[in-house]
Amino acid sequence: MIEATGLTKRYGGKTAVDSIDFTVKPGMVTGFLGPNGAGKSTTMRLIVGLDRATSGSVTINGTSYAKLRAPLHEVGVLLDAKAVHTGRTAFNHLLALAATHSIPRSRVHEVIGLTGLESVAGRRVGGFSLGMGQRLGIAAALLGDPATLILDEPVNGLDPEGVIWVRTLARQLAAEGRTVFLSSHLMSEMAQTADQIIVLGRGRIIANAPVADIVALATGKAVHVRTPDAAKLTALLAARSATVTTTDADQIEVTGLTAPEIGELAAHSGVVLHELTPAAGSLEDAYLALTADEVEYHAREVTR
Repeated sequence: MIEATGLTKRYGGKTAVDSIDFTVKPGMVTGFLGPNGAGKSTTMRLIVGLDRATSGSVTINGTSYAKLRAPLHEVGVLLDAKAVHTGRTAFNHLLALAATHSIPRSRVHEVIGLTGLESVAGRRVGGFSLGMGQRLGIAAALLGDPATLILDEPVNGLDPEGVIWVRTLARQLAAEGRTVFLSSHLMSEMAQTADQIIVLGRGRIIANAPVADIVALATGKAVHVRTPDAAKLTALLAARSATVTTTDADQIEVTGLTAPEIGELAAHSGVVLHELTPAAGSLEDAYLALTADEVEYHAREVTR
């Protein structure tokens, strides 16, 4: 379990992490989302002692990372897959890490097999692709068979098969009772992988809830209607202050009224409905709605 209480980090006059409280529980995958500059990487660095908190605290199973007697056996971490000696082979990189914690050579072979690196284990890491580097970073995180995994963008650079592999691995580790904390910019993947979502914006937590609850924020705001009496229904809806957008001759999108309200209005007015469907939201829709006012870096449209 990871627990943060009043966790704060300031760099001069800039507050990167602003007095946040959260708990990452074992037995589930907790996703960590937020725009660039939101403080996600800083928070992860604080958890594993790579940065010192200005105030507040964060512990792993009740102990700060710095006080763990055998960190690799308790916490597996992937923050920067490029942080390796590029002249070493993948096998020797893992072997060197294993030696620091008396981890047997057999475990090195085991994680190499688990991460699909058998064919490149003898190659120097400097020649690895981004995807192979990510697999090596995950292998290092798994080396000590830890109860807690902290993975920052683990699917970055992976092909579709690799993305599915990480998803399956994360859920399998959580099913074993481990604590799995991971970040990703792939909303569709996070929706399929995570059980709980923590959303950070400008250093503050703006949402912390199960995935279904987060998605519910973006569900049902629009209703898709198909009817041969679209013009008549549009007039009726406008009279009720609903916003109507025509998408086809017999199809409209309605906001401002719920599906039951639209159905009752249509029935009362003799309007035949062929379809009445609340728009299904997605994690991406909910995330964009939550972070709309929290994005620090905005791109501009290209004008000609």
